[in-house]
Amino acid sequence: MKKILALILALVMALGLVACGNSSSSGSSGSTDNKKTDGAKVGIAMPTKSLERWNRDGSYLKSQFESAGYTVELTYSDNDVNQQVNDIENLISDGVNILIVAAIDGESLTTVLNSADEKSIPVISYDRLIRNTKAVDYYVSFDNYKVGVLQGQYVIDTLKLDAKDTSKTYNIEFTAGDPADNNAGFFFNGAFDTLKPFISAGILKIVSGQKTFQEVATASWDTSTAMNRMQNILASYYSNGTQLDVALCSNDSTALGVTQAIESDYAGTNTPIITGQDGDEANLKNIVNGKQSMTVYKAVANEAVVTLALAQSILKGEKPDAGLTSQFTCECAYDTKSYDNGTGVIPSYLLTPSVVTKANIQTELIDTGYYTMGTDGYPVAKK
Repeated sequence: MKKILALILALVMALGLVACGNSSSSGSSGSTDNKKTDGAKVGIAMPTKSLERWNRDGSYLKSQFESAGYTVELTYSDNDVNQQVNDIENLISDGVNILIVAAIDGESLTTVLNSADEKSIPVISYDRLIRNTKAVDYYVSFDNYKVGVLQGQYVIDTLKLDAKDTSKTYNIEFTAGDPADNNAGFFFNGAFDTLKPFISAGILKIVSGQKTFQEVATASWDTSTAMNRMQNILASYYSNGTQLDVALCSNDSTALGVTQAIESDYAGTNTPIITGQDGDEANLKNIVNGKQSMTVYKAVANEAVVTLALAQSILKGEKPDAGLTSQFTCECAYDTKSYDNGTGVIPSYLLTPSVVTKANIQTELIDTGYYTMGTDGYPVAKK
């Protein structure tokens, strides 16, 4: 039995999908009916190629669906809302049977997706919740609030914070994500809520006073924007040698900018804790080099596996529910309470993210097959 399990594991690793498998590539009812894939066309709309993770998402999704026998049209919209609307219009015109959309702006797709609904084209909102339209059938993502919780808990554990012990205080600054991205608020709130008891107790001090999502948000998750803002904070509040202990960043692209600002403009002598999310190669290099402390990794290969199984079930005329989660070897919860897009709660499949540090890069990223170790000693994402 052990030899059989080892063989299965090796085969899954070869596909780069160790952490999550689909034990039955059908929907919730059971066996695969390959005839259901005949002639089916899948439209995938990704937001941009400028962020590393979306290239991985698009690649994994396309590979999964094509391997299952579907025809795939994959678009990237260069972070241009109008372009994404046009891309989706073209996918609808091309006769796709299902749409998988990672929105640039969750508020901007109502009209075009209503057109999809009129043509009875199911819509899966991928990773980012699409708002204000009844056309969205399901949502597939990670537990976005949990991402922030993991970042906040990392700070608590690393600094060994105790809400009853006010003998030591630490300075913290927040950098959040794009206001147009529905997930950004969940990330920020998860982190802030986790750290709030220590902020309220005066153990964590926000020297800049910038503590609302609106104050710390970063348009388009842009690295340069995050860098410029942190440079301004450092010049205004830390130039006299005041110590910055924590720079809590919601994702890796903003963390990259914050790290650059700290390297160039920080007057202190300590190395602040810097958090991130996504496992971008440049950030993993910074983690190896001790410049960034951690990243929350979301295995997008797993997200693709779940999305494929969900789409197959929908295309077979089924109504997927919690039963679908029994197919997966990764943690994936069925949620019918958390994600209201303004027209009602969208049934959601939520995967569990994980914390990656210098200490566990090998086990979390390399051994699982998501990354390889480059000859320079830094992780390289599998394409």
